[in-house]
Amino acid sequence: MASGPDRYEMLRLKNQVCFPLYACTKELVRQYGPYLKELNLTYTQYIVMMVLWERESVSSRELAACLHLDYGTLTPVLKRLCQVGYLTRERSSEDERLLKLTLTEKGRLLKTKAAAVPPAIAECMGLTAEEFAQMYILAYKALDNMEKKKREEENDGDL
Repeated sequence: MASGPDRYEMLRLKNQVCFPLYACTKELVRQYGPYLKELNLTYTQYIVMMVLWERESVSSRELAACLHLDYGTLTPVLKRLCQVGYLTRERSSEDERLLKLTLTEKGRLLKTKAAAVPPAIAECMGLTAEEFAQMYILAYKALDNMEKKKREEENDGDL
């Protein structure tokens, strides 16, 4: 272990990868604000809709896993999207604990308006296509590695 002035070098904010990721994420979600306001969606509602635009129908379990969200966070979001008519929720006939979520026609129509959001956000980030691709790859690599570690820790706790 290092001693002296170098001992705490890694505790300096400028040496933390977590801080620019945190600040960037916070700013990125803020940048989404005006675009999502036009769609009458929150960021969490928007990412739910992206999954439904891709798959048309999904179980609540699949959605929670895909978005890395728990049911406590998803439930009010899904209720609101159902209230505004973007999706339907019905209990699965195979497992009553699961909800089957299905995109409605109104939800499908929103996709056309939403198509303008990703290019606008990419532009505000000011990255080249290559830089954007590198960031994407590294972000998912880090996420996958952390999830793998979490699963290993959970499995170790089961022993």
